[in-house]
Amino acid sequence: MTTFDDRENAFEAKFAHDADMQFKAEARRNKLLGLWAAELLGKSGDEAAEYAREVVKSDFEEAGDEDVYRKVSGDLDHRADEATIRAKMVELMAEAKAQIMSEVS
Repeated sequence: MTTFDDRENAFEAKFAHDADMQFKAEARRNKLLGLWAAELLGKSGDEAAEYAREVVKSDFEEAGDEDVYRKVSGDLDHRADEATIRAKMVELMAEAKAQIMSEVS
């Protein structure tokens, strides 16, 4: 194998790893967002966990975050405005990445 082939394989492996980590972070963020929204909706325990699973599943409707935003926004109605929900999504993405990195280490 040549050095070029080695570099190509390394780039492909890094791309696959990064994509996997991004998927895990988004799923974790969505779960955390679902738990946050569930609390605002007055849900707790198993009911909150089930709602968080619904939020995670909502991300498979289309690419990007809009499907998750629509789900949570529609469910929260007047309990949280768009800026609050989007800021929480950003905040929880950072938290999700930190949690995943601590688990990997």
